[in-house]
Amino acid sequence: MAKLFVIFNPAARGEKSQRLRHFLEGKAGAGVTLAPTQQPGDATRLAAQGVAGGYDVIVAAGGDGTINEVVNGLGARGATLGVLPLGTANVFARELRIPTALPRAWSLIERGTTRAVDLACARFGEQERWFVQLAGVGLDAQAVRMASWELKKRVGPLSYVWAGLQALRHRASPVEVIGANGAVLAAGAAVLIGNGRLYGGPFRLFPKARLDDGLLDVCVFEKVGHFNALRHMLGVLCGIHTHWWGVQYFQAASFTCRAASPTAVQLDGEDAGDVPVLFRVSARALRVIV
Repeated sequence: MAKLFVIFNPAARGEKSQRLRHFLEGKAGAGVTLAPTQQPGDATRLAAQGVAGGYDVIVAAGGDGTINEVVNGLGARGATLGVLPLGTANVFARELRIPTALPRAWSLIERGTTRAVDLACARFGEQERWFVQLAGVGLDAQAVRMASWELKKRVGPLSYVWAGLQALRHRASPVEVIGANGAVLAAGAAVLIGNGRLYGGPFRLFPKARLDDGLLDVCVFEKVGHFNALRHMLGVLCGIHTHWWGVQYFQAASFTCRAASPTAVQLDGEDAGDVPVLFRVSARALRVIV
């Protein structure tokens, strides 16, 4: 079996987190090294350490935020990513059909079947950050910024609904999407970017997306008030949102998002900063156990 380097948060609260800790303690030993985090950002540092230490598989035990941190330690260095889903939405795990039951997810990791997927990159000035599933600029990123850890643990995915309603009160400049040739491709209150099809859980926001096509899918909602937010939500649930007025949908390998005022950016459901931001793709640069 491959050498596994498992990154997890030993101080995470909640029943699922405690169950994960006991499960992992029973797996530790020859070929399986546990790497506990102590503070935000540790998973990135530990992932890079695991790669440098010659481990074959770096396992992210947690939610989409943990996966994002681990991927930023891996980059395109060639190490394989394993996933033990433990988050609020587990969007990336859903995309790859990785089971949420720990024993079944661990069995997949032991089996070691891999798939090469695209690595998406967001560049803020001279700083680059990777993401694997989705990103957002504008309204949804503002909601991510407003959703506290306590709220997510108390009501789960509904925390983003509450935060989204609060974010609707936030006045922000329209976000412009600028193509590689400098032309404005679209503009709106919320720009959502998908490497995979899913957003926020089981919702197929990006119907044409493929994790290995070398492209990012962009869905721009031009106006987002309470009425339009409800209309867009119904459109997503029915799978027809990309055909409605006020919604622009296209694919691109690289583009820039900008706005006239500070506007939030989220990567894989984590607050990442503010515009301007350049998005691009490294095709099939990450191997994931599926």
